[in-house]
Amino acid sequence: MTKKILIIRTSSLGDLVHMLPAISDIARHVPGAQIDWIVEESFAEIPSWHPAVHDVIPVAHRRWRKHWWATETRLARAALRKNLDARHYDIVLDMQALMKSVWLVRQTHGTRHGLDRRSAREPLASFFYDVRHTVNFWQPAVKRQRELAAAALGYVYDGEADFGLHEITDGVEVQPYAVIMPSASRDDKLWPQEAWHKVFGRLHEHGLDLKLLSGSPSETERATQLVAGDPRALVLPRMDLSNVAKVLAGARIMVGLDSGLTHLSAGLGRPTIGIYKASTPVRTPLEGPAYTASLGERGNAPSAETVLSAVDQALAFDDSAHADFPGGNAPAKSGVPPFD
Repeated sequence: MTKKILIIRTSSLGDLVHMLPAISDIARHVPGAQIDWIVEESFAEIPSWHPAVHDVIPVAHRRWRKHWWATETRLARAALRKNLDARHYDIVLDMQALMKSVWLVRQTHGTRHGLDRRSAREPLASFFYDVRHTVNFWQPAVKRQRELAAAALGYVYDGEADFGLHEITDGVEVQPYAVIMPSASRDDKLWPQEAWHKVFGRLHEHGLDLKLLSGSPSETERATQLVAGDPRALVLPRMDLSNVAKVLAGARIMVGLDSGLTHLSAGLGRPTIGIYKASTPVRTPLEGPAYTASLGERGNAPSAETVLSAVDQALAFDDSAHADFPGGNAPAKSGVPPFD
């Protein structure tokens, strides 16, 4: 018998990537699960990649809040309300526990689950759930999401995190380039230019070209200045998430600041090194089936030497894995069987 489940997790990019293993767990442990997902429109591609997600329901809260009472916005919100009113779920699971997600929860039909007030980032949100769950706040985000889903749906999860991204990675041949993400949402996350140049030099020594990502004109300008005069470096044009994911899936290695795209690289199973300067990896470490290194801490950026050492380790580890599996990408350490 189909069990209809609605997931509410609207943003941000990295948080949505951290959600994917919980979706794999639900598909494995809940027979007949039909999983719908409410997500911010700019990130709607992410849940659509997972084969266990039945329907993606986009919202435009980030756009709407700029003109909340404009006629166009009111009509769009009314359309969303009508859409949700026509749907009935067995479980509505708020994985965000913020007042902006509660606004969506209150428009749904079904038993509403979420975090209790001691576990939620915004404790007031917990008062709007029918069933509340305790999940330790200070633990990696992937584990936290897997625990909440398991508690709400009554199973015990096990095994390595499976991100369900086979649609992107299957058949991709790794190429001799490194992906670099030198920008982030906040300037206090930026890493010194001279440190980046040392990393670029080491990657070139390993025979790798560079592909730099950017998401805005200012980030494109920063990336262009960073590799000025380097004939083996290319700043990629702004692309949609699906095309960025394909670039990441074909890379030998990815080195980036603590950003959503860096977490996506790890979830895609590529060797990934994350540089943390204004955030802590305690709650949001890189996680994935290949080599990952989450370096630094809030107020204490990693040195260039630390990152260079991680680059060497990651590439050595990847070379060893591919020597054992010469036909292509080494398999993940464990995972969910392909979904039908």
